[in-house]
Amino acid sequence: MISFALRKLMVLVGTMLGLAALTFIITNVAPGDPARLVAGPDATNDMVETIRQEYGLNRPLYEQFVIYMRDLLTGDLGRSIVSTRPVLDELARYVPATLELVLVAMGLGIIVGVPFGMLSAVYKDRFLDQATRIFSISGVALPAFWFGILLQLFFAVRMEWLPVSGRLPLTELPPEPITHLLLVDSLLRGQFDTFRAALSHIILPAIVLSFPCMASILRVNRAEMIEALQSDHIVAARAHGISATKIVTIYALKNALLPTLAMIGLRFGWMLGSTVLVETVFDWPGIGLYAVSSALASDFKPVVGITLVIGFFFMIANTLVDLAYAWIDPRLRSA
Repeated sequence: MISFALRKLMVLVGTMLGLAALTFIITNVAPGDPARLVAGPDATNDMVETIRQEYGLNRPLYEQFVIYMRDLLTGDLGRSIVSTRPVLDELARYVPATLELVLVAMGLGIIVGVPFGMLSAVYKDRFLDQATRIFSISGVALPAFWFGILLQLFFAVRMEWLPVSGRLPLTELPPEPITHLLLVDSLLRGQFDTFRAALSHIILPAIVLSFPCMASILRVNRAEMIEALQSDHIVAARAHGISATKIVTIYALKNALLPTLAMIGLRFGWMLGSTVLVETVFDWPGIGLYAVSSALASDFKPVVGITLVIGFFFMIANTLVDLAYAWIDPRLRSA
Protein backbone atom coordinates (compact mmCIF):
# COMPACT_ATOMS: atom_id res chain seq x y z
CA MET A 1 0.00 0.00 0.00
CA ILE A 2 2.90 2.37 0.75
CA SER A 3 4.55 1.72 -2.62
CA PHE A 4 1.19 2.24 -4.34
CA ALA A 5 0.77 5.59 -2.55
CA LEU A 6 4.30 6.66 -3.55
CA ARG A 7 3.61 5.84 -7.20
CA LYS A 8 0.44 7.92 -7.09
CA LEU A 9 2.38 10.78 -5.47
CA MET A 10 4.95 10.73 -8.30
CA VAL A 11 2.14 10.83 -10.86
CA LEU A 12 0.61 13.76 -8.99
CA VAL A 13 3.86 15.75 -9.10
CA GLY A 14 4.39 15.06 -12.80
CA THR A 15 0.81 16.01 -13.65
CA MET A 16 1.09 19.28 -11.72
CA LEU A 17 4.25 20.22 -13.62
CA GLY A 18 2.50 19.46 -16.91
CA LEU A 19 -0.50 21.52 -15.88
CA ALA A 20 1.75 24.44 -14.94
CA ALA A 21 3.42 24.35 -18.37
CA LEU A 22 0.12 24.08 -20.23
CA THR A 23 -1.59 26.93 -18.38
CA PHE A 24 1.43 29.18 -18.83
CA ILE A 25 1.45 28.66 -22.58
CA ILE A 26 -2.31 29.14 -22.97
CA THR A 27 -2.46 32.35 -20.93
CA ASN A 28 0.54 33.90 -22.67
CA VAL A 29 -0.65 33.27 -26.22
CA ALA A 30 -4.12 34.64 -25.43
CA PRO A 31 -4.98 37.97 -27.13
CA GLY A 32 -4.60 41.21 -25.20
CA ASP A 33 -1.75 43.25 -23.75
CA PRO A 34 -1.79 43.20 -19.92
CA ALA A 35 0.80 45.98 -19.67
CA ARG A 36 -1.24 48.39 -21.81
CA LEU A 37 -4.41 47.45 -19.95
CA VAL A 38 -2.82 48.30 -16.60
CA ALA A 39 -1.25 51.49 -17.90
CA GLY A 40 -4.63 52.78 -19.07
CA PRO A 41 -5.89 54.15 -22.39
CA ASP A 42 -4.00 57.44 -22.07
CA ALA A 43 -0.59 55.89 -21.31
CA THR A 44 2.35 56.57 -23.57
CA ASN A 45 4.41 53.83 -25.19
CA ASP A 46 7.25 54.55 -22.74
CA MET A 47 4.93 54.00 -19.77
CA VAL A 48 3.70 50.70 -21.21
CA GLU A 49 7.27 49.59 -21.88
CA THR A 50 8.22 50.41 -18.28
CA ILE A 51 5.44 48.17 -17.00
CA ARG A 52 6.54 45.38 -19.35
CA GLN A 53 10.08 45.59 -17.99
CA GLU A 54 8.87 45.68 -14.38
CA TYR A 55 6.86 42.47 -14.78
CA GLY A 56 9.25 40.77 -17.20
CA LEU A 57 6.76 40.82 -20.05
CA ASN A 58 9.37 42.12 -22.50
CA ARG A 59 11.45 38.94 -22.25
CA PRO A 60 11.15 36.03 -24.70
CA LEU A 61 8.45 33.53 -23.84
CA TYR A 62 10.89 30.72 -23.03
CA GLU A 63 12.72 32.95 -20.53
CA GLN A 64 9.43 33.89 -18.88
CA PHE A 65 8.60 30.17 -18.67
CA VAL A 66 11.93 29.27 -17.04
CA ILE A 67 11.54 32.09 -14.50
CA TYR A 68 7.93 31.11 -13.86
CA MET A 69 8.77 27.44 -13.22
CA ARG A 70 11.65 28.42 -10.96
CA ASP A 71 9.43 30.74 -8.96
CA LEU A 72 6.65 28.16 -8.87
CA LEU A 73 8.95 25.57 -7.28
CA THR A 74 9.75 28.11 -4.54
CA GLY A 75 6.08 28.94 -3.94
CA ASP A 76 6.12 32.27 -5.79
CA LEU A 77 3.13 32.68 -8.14
CA GLY A 78 4.06 36.23 -9.11
CA ARG A 79 2.18 39.49 -8.59
CA SER A 80 -1.16 40.59 -9.88
CA ILE A 81 -0.78 43.33 -12.46
CA VAL A 82 -4.05 44.94 -11.39
CA SER A 83 -3.67 44.91 -7.59
CA THR A 84 0.17 44.63 -7.50
CA ARG A 85 -0.23 42.18 -4.58
CA PRO A 86 1.34 38.70 -4.56
CA VAL A 87 -1.03 36.18 -6.14
CA LEU A 88 -0.34 33.72 -3.32
CA ASP A 89 -1.61 36.24 -0.75
CA GLU A 90 -4.79 36.85 -2.71
CA LEU A 91 -5.39 33.12 -3.19
CA ALA A 92 -4.91 32.61 0.55
CA ARG A 93 -7.81 35.03 1.05
CA TYR A 94 -10.18 33.55 -1.55
CA VAL A 95 -9.44 29.80 -1.58
CA PRO A 96 -10.69 28.95 1.96
CA ALA A 97 -14.15 30.37 1.20
CA THR A 98 -14.49 28.29 -1.97
CA LEU A 99 -12.99 25.19 -0.35
CA GLU A 100 -15.41 25.42 2.58
CA LEU A 101 -18.36 25.80 0.23
CA VAL A 102 -17.26 22.85 -1.92
CA LEU A 103 -16.61 20.58 1.09
CA VAL A 104 -20.05 21.29 2.56
CA ALA A 105 -21.68 20.78 -0.85
CA MET A 106 -19.80 17.53 -1.38
CA GLY A 107 -20.82 16.34 2.08
CA LEU A 108 -24.46 17.02 1.22
CA GLY A 109 -24.08 15.20 -2.08
CA ILE A 110 -22.63 12.09 -0.43
CA ILE A 111 -25.04 12.07 2.52
CA VAL A 112 -28.06 12.28 0.21
CA GLY A 113 -26.80 10.54 -2.93
CA VAL A 114 -25.39 7.30 -1.51
CA PRO A 115 -28.29 6.31 0.82
CA PHE A 116 -30.98 7.23 -1.69
CA GLY A 117 -29.09 5.39 -4.43
CA MET A 118 -29.14 2.29 -2.21
CA LEU A 119 -32.84 2.67 -1.42
CA SER A 120 -33.67 3.27 -5.08
CA ALA A 121 -31.91 0.02 -6.03
CA VAL A 122 -33.58 -1.97 -3.24
CA TYR A 123 -37.05 -0.66 -4.20
CA LYS A 124 -36.41 -0.77 -7.94
CA ASP A 125 -39.34 0.39 -10.13
CA ARG A 126 -41.44 1.33 -7.10
CA PHE A 127 -42.57 4.79 -6.07
CA LEU A 128 -39.34 5.69 -4.22
CA ASP A 129 -37.26 4.63 -7.20
CA GLN A 130 -39.37 6.67 -9.62
CA ALA A 131 -39.18 9.73 -7.36
CA THR A 132 -35.38 9.53 -7.00
CA ARG A 133 -34.95 9.08 -10.74
CA ILE A 134 -36.96 12.25 -11.37
CA PHE A 135 -34.83 14.01 -8.75
CA SER A 136 -31.59 12.83 -10.38
CA ILE A 137 -32.67 14.06 -13.82
CA SER A 138 -33.75 17.41 -12.38
CA GLY A 139 -30.46 17.80 -10.52
CA VAL A 140 -28.45 17.58 -13.73
CA ALA A 141 -30.85 19.69 -15.81
CA LEU A 142 -31.56 22.66 -13.51
CA PRO A 143 -29.40 25.75 -14.24
CA ALA A 144 -27.46 26.72 -11.13
CA PHE A 145 -28.12 30.46 -11.37
CA TRP A 146 -31.89 29.97 -11.81
CA PHE A 147 -32.11 27.48 -8.96
CA GLY A 148 -30.08 29.78 -6.71
CA ILE A 149 -32.28 32.79 -7.40
CA LEU A 150 -35.37 30.65 -6.82
CA LEU A 151 -34.10 29.55 -3.39
CA GLN A 152 -33.20 33.12 -2.51
CA LEU A 153 -36.66 34.39 -3.39
CA PHE A 154 -38.42 31.72 -1.36
CA PHE A 155 -36.23 31.03 1.70
CA ALA A 156 -34.56 34.44 2.07
CA VAL A 157 -37.00 37.01 0.70
CA ARG A 158 -40.42 35.44 1.22
CA MET A 159 -39.92 33.22 4.30
CA GLU A 160 -36.94 35.17 5.77
CA TRP A 161 -35.48 31.96 7.15
CA LEU A 162 -31.99 32.31 5.66
CA PRO A 163 -29.79 35.23 4.51
CA VAL A 164 -29.69 36.21 0.86
CA SER A 165 -25.95 36.35 0.31
CA GLY A 166 -22.52 36.72 1.84
CA ARG A 167 -20.47 34.55 4.15
CA LEU A 168 -21.22 36.34 7.44
CA PRO A 169 -23.44 39.25 8.49
CA LEU A 170 -21.78 42.67 8.19
CA THR A 171 -22.06 43.12 11.96
CA GLU A 172 -20.43 39.75 12.73
CA LEU A 173 -16.66 39.55 13.15
CA PRO A 174 -15.01 36.36 11.86
CA PRO A 175 -13.16 34.22 14.40
CA GLU A 176 -9.39 34.37 14.74
CA PRO A 177 -8.25 32.15 11.87
CA ILE A 178 -6.88 28.68 12.52
CA THR A 179 -7.92 26.77 9.40
CA HIS A 180 -9.50 29.83 7.67
CA LEU A 181 -12.73 27.81 7.39
CA LEU A 182 -15.38 29.80 9.24
CA LEU A 183 -17.42 26.80 10.37
CA VAL A 184 -14.38 25.01 11.77
CA ASP A 185 -12.69 28.07 13.29
CA SER A 186 -15.86 29.28 15.02
CA LEU A 187 -16.28 25.88 16.66
CA LEU A 188 -12.62 25.68 17.67
CA ARG A 189 -12.82 29.18 19.17
CA GLY A 190 -16.09 28.40 20.94
CA GLN A 191 -17.96 31.17 19.06
CA PHE A 192 -21.22 29.29 18.56
CA ASP A 193 -23.21 32.38 17.50
CA THR A 194 -20.70 32.91 14.70
CA PHE A 195 -20.99 29.24 13.77
CA ARG A 196 -24.77 29.50 13.48
CA ALA A 197 -24.45 32.65 11.38
CA ALA A 198 -21.87 31.06 9.06
CA LEU A 199 -23.98 27.90 8.77
CA SER A 200 -27.10 29.87 7.85
CA HIS A 201 -25.17 31.71 5.11
CA ILE A 202 -23.66 28.58 3.55
CA ILE A 203 -26.83 26.46 3.40
CA LEU A 204 -28.37 27.90 0.22
CA PRO A 205 -25.20 28.11 -1.92
CA ALA A 206 -24.15 24.64 -0.75
CA ILE A 207 -27.52 23.19 -1.76
CA VAL A 208 -27.32 24.78 -5.21
CA LEU A 209 -23.74 23.61 -5.76
CA SER A 210 -24.42 20.10 -4.46
CA PHE A 211 -27.63 19.46 -6.40
CA PRO A 212 -25.94 18.13 -9.60
CA CYS A 213 -23.47 16.22 -7.40
CA MET A 214 -26.30 14.54 -5.47
CA ALA A 215 -27.99 13.55 -8.72
CA SER A 216 -24.85 12.08 -10.28
CA ILE A 217 -23.84 10.13 -7.18
CA LEU A 218 -27.40 8.84 -6.77
CA ARG A 219 -27.63 7.64 -10.38
CA VAL A 220 -24.24 5.91 -10.36
CA ASN A 221 -24.78 4.31 -6.96
CA ARG A 222 -28.26 3.12 -7.95
CA ALA A 223 -27.01 1.50 -11.16
CA GLU A 224 -24.09 -0.22 -9.44
CA MET A 225 -26.23 -1.38 -6.52
CA ILE A 226 -28.78 -2.93 -8.90
CA GLU A 227 -26.00 -4.80 -10.69
CA ALA A 228 -24.44 -5.90 -7.40
CA LEU A 229 -27.75 -7.14 -5.96
CA GLN A 230 -28.22 -9.36 -9.03
CA SER A 231 -24.75 -10.91 -8.82
CA ASP A 232 -24.19 -14.58 -7.96
CA HIS A 233 -22.51 -14.04 -4.59
CA ILE A 234 -25.44 -11.92 -3.39
CA VAL A 235 -27.88 -14.63 -4.46
CA ALA A 236 -25.74 -17.15 -2.56
CA ALA A 237 -25.71 -14.90 0.51
CA ARG A 238 -29.50 -14.74 0.46
CA ALA A 239 -29.66 -18.52 0.14
CA HIS A 240 -27.50 -18.87 3.26
CA GLY A 241 -29.98 -16.80 5.24
CA ILE A 242 -27.87 -13.66 5.68
CA SER A 243 -30.05 -10.70 6.64
CA ALA A 244 -31.18 -8.32 3.89
CA THR A 245 -29.75 -5.33 5.76
CA LYS A 246 -26.28 -6.89 5.91
CA ILE A 247 -26.43 -7.92 2.27
CA VAL A 248 -27.31 -4.39 1.12
CA THR A 249 -25.11 -2.32 3.45
CA ILE A 250 -22.00 -4.52 3.40
CA TYR A 251 -21.78 -6.96 0.48
CA ALA A 252 -23.60 -5.03 -2.25
CA LEU A 253 -22.47 -1.55 -1.19
CA LYS A 254 -18.81 -2.59 -1.16
CA ASN A 255 -19.03 -3.65 -4.81
CA ALA A 256 -20.91 -0.48 -5.75
CA LEU A 257 -18.47 1.85 -3.98
CA LEU A 258 -15.69 1.88 -6.58
CA PRO A 259 -17.66 3.59 -9.40
CA THR A 260 -19.35 5.81 -6.80
CA LEU A 261 -15.97 6.92 -5.47
CA ALA A 262 -14.85 7.71 -9.01
CA MET A 263 -17.91 9.90 -9.49
CA ILE A 264 -17.24 11.65 -6.15
CA GLY A 265 -13.68 12.47 -7.22
CA LEU A 266 -14.80 13.82 -10.59
CA ARG A 267 -17.61 15.87 -9.05
CA PHE A 268 -15.27 17.40 -6.48
CA GLY A 269 -13.07 18.79 -9.24
CA TRP A 270 -16.10 19.88 -11.24
CA MET A 271 -17.53 21.79 -8.27
CA LEU A 272 -14.24 23.62 -7.71
CA GLY A 273 -14.28 24.79 -11.30
CA SER A 274 -17.98 25.62 -11.45
CA THR A 275 -18.36 27.84 -8.41
CA VAL A 276 -18.42 30.99 -10.55
CA LEU A 277 -22.19 31.12 -11.03
CA VAL A 278 -22.99 30.12 -7.45
CA GLU A 279 -20.52 32.61 -5.99
CA THR A 280 -21.90 35.34 -8.23
CA VAL A 281 -25.54 34.70 -7.29
CA PHE A 282 -24.79 34.47 -3.56
CA ASP A 283 -21.99 37.05 -3.47
CA TRP A 284 -19.68 34.41 -2.03
CA PRO A 285 -16.09 35.73 -1.71
CA GLY A 286 -14.27 32.83 -3.37
CA ILE A 287 -11.94 32.10 -6.26
CA GLY A 288 -14.81 32.01 -8.76
CA LEU A 289 -15.35 35.76 -8.63
CA TYR A 290 -11.60 36.33 -8.42
CA ALA A 291 -11.07 34.24 -11.57
CA VAL A 292 -13.68 36.16 -13.56
CA SER A 293 -12.34 39.59 -12.60
CA SER A 294 -8.75 38.54 -13.35
CA ALA A 295 -9.66 37.07 -16.74
CA LEU A 296 -11.62 40.18 -17.76
CA ALA A 297 -8.62 42.33 -16.82
CA SER A 298 -6.19 40.05 -18.74
CA ASP A 299 -4.36 39.58 -15.45
CA PHE A 300 -2.63 36.31 -16.33
CA LYS A 301 -0.76 35.60 -13.09
CA PRO A 302 -3.92 35.14 -10.99
CA VAL A 303 -5.53 33.10 -13.79
CA VAL A 304 -2.59 30.70 -13.80
CA GLY A 305 -2.56 30.58 -9.99
CA ILE A 306 -6.28 29.81 -9.82
CA THR A 307 -5.94 27.12 -12.47
CA LEU A 308 -3.10 25.49 -10.56
CA VAL A 309 -5.04 25.58 -7.29
CA ILE A 310 -8.13 24.00 -8.86
CA GLY A 311 -5.97 21.44 -10.65
CA PHE A 312 -4.10 20.65 -7.44
CA PHE A 313 -7.24 20.00 -5.41
CA PHE A 314 -8.76 18.04 -8.29
CA MET A 315 -5.69 15.80 -8.48
CA ILE A 316 -5.56 15.42 -4.69
CA ALA A 317 -9.20 14.31 -4.72
CA ASN A 318 -8.55 11.76 -7.45
CA THR A 319 -5.41 10.50 -5.69
CA LEU A 320 -7.42 9.97 -2.51
CA VAL A 321 -10.03 8.13 -4.57
CA ASP A 322 -7.29 5.86 -5.99
CA LEU A 323 -6.02 5.16 -2.48
CA ALA A 324 -9.56 4.36 -1.37
CA TYR A 325 -9.83 2.01 -4.37
CA ALA A 326 -6.70 0.18 -3.26
CA TRP A 327 -7.93 -0.02 0.33
CA ILE A 328 -11.30 -1.47 -0.70
CA ASP A 329 -9.90 -3.80 -3.38
CA PRO A 330 -6.27 -4.87 -2.61
CA ARG A 331 -5.94 -6.33 -6.13
CA LEU A 332 -5.65 -2.79 -7.50
CA ARG A 333 -2.45 -2.07 -5.54
CA SER A 334 -0.35 -3.83 -8.16
CA ALA A 335 -1.85 -1.74 -10.98
